[in-house]
Amino acid sequence: MVTAAFQTREGGWPIIRAMSSTPVFEATQALALAQDTLRIEADALNTAALRLGASFVQTVDLILRSRGRVVVMGMGKSGHVGRKIAATLASTGTPAMFVHPAEASHGDLGMITAADVVLAISNSGESDELTVLLPVLKRMTVPLVAMTSRADSSLGRHADHFLDTSVAKEACPLNLAPTASTTVQLAMGDALAVALLDARGFRPEDFARSHPGGSLGRKLLTHVRDVMRSGDAVPRVGWDASLMDLMREMSAKGLGASAVLSISGQVAGIFTDGDLRRLIESGADLRAVLARDVMKPHPRTVSADALAVEAADLMEAHRISSVLVVDAHGELCGAINTHDLMRAKVI
Repeated sequence: MVTAAFQTREGGWPIIRAMSSTPVFEATQALALAQDTLRIEADALNTAALRLGASFVQTVDLILRSRGRVVVMGMGKSGHVGRKIAATLASTGTPAMFVHPAEASHGDLGMITAADVVLAISNSGESDELTVLLPVLKRMTVPLVAMTSRADSSLGRHADHFLDTSVAKEACPLNLAPTASTTVQLAMGDALAVALLDARGFRPEDFARSHPGGSLGRKLLTHVRDVMRSGDAVPRVGWDASLMDLMREMSAKGLGASAVLSISGQVAGIFTDGDLRRLIESGADLRAVLARDVMKPHPRTVSADALAVEAADLMEAHRISSVLVVDAHGELCGAINTHDLMRAKVI
């Protein structure tokens, strides 16, 4: 059954070809097309890398010196790419936003100031919605960077800097759908973001601040003090406490360990569930044992100001499940175990 038609041209005349209502799937053909797509796009990226030069460096310098934001603009598929580029720039230390060119002609142009840099993306360089803005941007003295395949296009000729994103062909078998060209645009945006973040000395901590909800943000922004047990929730006994008192404290607080404090109140040692099992297996008289006799002296400790991930690394390195938190004077101020870190999604 024929339900649709495909129109192409041969010699300038339209040819109508019937299409079946049921697509024919051929696994070999599908795989070959997929592999060809990746090869075409990889070749396009390699070629674009070889073309990079002074204009790219000048663009990076322009953005670094800008006191405003990078305003990314683009229509259609280039617009979708532009949104991603703006998001990548913003999350890596370069203030950026996306402004839709069509909306800019109807008021959103007021979002752009002379302190900004406009990054306009168009494969042809002739998108009407962009070209109509060029005279206005020039009057506003806004620096313009064109990301296009044609330096001689309207966009390319009006730009202060030109980023060449031309491709030999699209990965689409019809050479119509934006595929290789949008891949190069996206990669060019990533190249800009990476060059800029390096020039700004952007660190993992800076990235975490703009991604507080992600796993990296939790690891780099969460400190021990944010997740540790404190106050009465921290198991502790004195130097001369009996083993029975020590066991009751451990059971009541549920940490699987207890700090043993010296007479002056500093951390002298730690006693864990594992220590208790080994003590019972040794056959010692549990009624005669004091905390100072069975504790592990000089236990591993961590500062409350340390990152929670540092506490996790300490536990993993020494194969322990709990660590005591001390202040600058060696006095107990908290405790933390692997369950606390898991609840905070640090590990």
